[in-house]
Amino acid sequence: MRLIVLRSALLAATMLAAPAFAQEPPRPTISPEALPLREIEPSPPPLAPLIVVGEGEETPAPTIDAIPRVWSPVPRDDDGRTAYGLFLSGRSALAQGRFEEGATFLGAVQTLTPEQPAVTEQATTAALLAGDLRYAARTASDAGAASPAIGEAAELVAAVLAFADGDARRANTQLKSDPVGAPHVRAGALVAPWIAAAAGDWETALAEPNPTADPLGVVFGRYNRAILLERRRRYDDAEAALRVLIDNPRTAPVFRAAYGEFLERRGRRDEAVAVYEAGIAAGALDPGLIPEAARAASGGRPPALPTFRAGAAEALTIAARQATAEGAEQFAVVYLRLAVALDRTPETLYLLGQTATQEDDLRELGLAVLTQVPADPPAIYAASRVQLGLTLAAEDRPEDALAAFLAAQAAAPQDARIAQVTAGQLLQLDRHEDALELLNGPLLNIEGQGADVRFLRGAAYESLGRIPEAEAELWTALQAEPNEPVYLNYLGYLWVDSGTRVAEGAEMIARAHAADPEDGNIQDSLGWAQFRLGQFETAVETLEQAVAKEPANAEINDHLGDAYWSVGRRREAGFQWTRVLTLDPDAERRAEVEKKLAEGLDL
Repeated sequence: MRLIVLRSALLAATMLAAPAFAQEPPRPTISPEALPLREIEPSPPPLAPLIVVGEGEETPAPTIDAIPRVWSPVPRDDDGRTAYGLFLSGRSALAQGRFEEGATFLGAVQTLTPEQPAVTEQATTAALLAGDLRYAARTASDAGAASPAIGEAAELVAAVLAFADGDARRANTQLKSDPVGAPHVRAGALVAPWIAAAAGDWETALAEPNPTADPLGVVFGRYNRAILLERRRRYDDAEAALRVLIDNPRTAPVFRAAYGEFLERRGRRDEAVAVYEAGIAAGALDPGLIPEAARAASGGRPPALPTFRAGAAEALTIAARQATAEGAEQFAVVYLRLAVALDRTPETLYLLGQTATQEDDLRELGLAVLTQVPADPPAIYAASRVQLGLTLAAEDRPEDALAAFLAAQAAAPQDARIAQVTAGQLLQLDRHEDALELLNGPLLNIEGQGADVRFLRGAAYESLGRIPEAEAELWTALQAEPNEPVYLNYLGYLWVDSGTRVAEGAEMIARAHAADPEDGNIQDSLGWAQFRLGQFETAVETLEQAVAKEPANAEINDHLGDAYWSVGRRREAGFQWTRVLTLDPDAERRAEVEKKLAEGLDL
């Protein structure tokens, strides 16, 4: 169908771009999801049951009443606003992702009704997500009345903020006397050694990680210990700790770069280059190995050891990455808020924004943070603009998405991934010539180009009526990925709709539908192929199912009207065509439908 042409074009572009930019930028921190250590345990519960998760769906509420049924007198603030009204306003703001506004309202309710634990919990959650960490820290003394997700988060926040304020000793004492518990154990365990080191408590800072803790926490705890040993100038012990990590084939891909940097700092440049090159030859996961090797080989200055604050921020980033991998984006956002409080780097801001945009309820927060990423370094800025564009595109804001992609292109003009996602967005906006300029340019029109680039180019040619060129590109893409339902559907529909190779196109669409039976657009293509083959009764059933999946799609409703007419159901055909006119069809379709309403369908 025509609509899927544009949707699929953008999808094909983002399929390549999204994974590339969903990763953290090259090596300010280490990505733990690359480490296949164990089966991930079930995700921890959300911080608090306060966010609408879908149309008409709300996270289950706690059994405690947030507001008593009867208050006498009703609590009011200085402006005369009732606790009831403030609470409802706060909930409404949170449901729409306006966390700062929600935190303000709920904080006011909590001040009026401190005896209400559910209100305190929701106000604390809103403050954590909005970045009002100090409000959350102030609730730590009352954490016994809160759920562990909130109470332990408040304890973690209180300790990290004390450290950020320059009082490492108080933070260290707090963490030693009352370690952060579940579900934030990993974050507390990873950050605690850095705080202890800053406090001068090297015995605690250099203690071996608890071997019974979760394996990922143990591994990264050992990495932190190795860095702290180097800071303590215990170089032999630091190297031994790093060797344990890189001698294990499961952890070596993650820590090769760290070991190479250690060797560089010790003046062993040739050994460092050998480590980097070995990792590159082995196809290691760390994309930073290539620039690391180039810098070391050219005699460049190796990365310095992190400060205590930067090390603690990296530890929290590691915890956030694993929380995201476990589906606990709210936890990850809290950890990253703390990381930013300790070390506000472009990389950490980008990761905070990128993480928040992955959850619908945090999307507005993510967009706001991404706009704060500075223009330097350009690679991080470009990545933030791509993520911004992908998120805006998902929110059906195509012009804003294009502006973000163009900003990314300006910052990284030689990045082929950005050129590709920009071309996809241009196709979404019917700017086919502009898209072709990128797709046929030197970044994308290269030997060995991917099937997704071929597909986008074919879509652009088809939209411009350059059918032979479109068929050639789409066929090449399909040969590279013969089971991709988007490619099968696109080329199959082109053949069916043009009437050139209807049977072959119908067979391809049937394969696409079998691969993705829930896609209403592909089901429409299948029904239209059946219609073109004269299988009118079957087409009616298929297209009715397609309309049920995509009820607001003008083209599918139009096709169903044609199918109804073909089996003699003229009144229902008229209803479907009339409905098409209410669905904002393009001018060409509107004219065709109005003609059918006036004259009927000429079969």
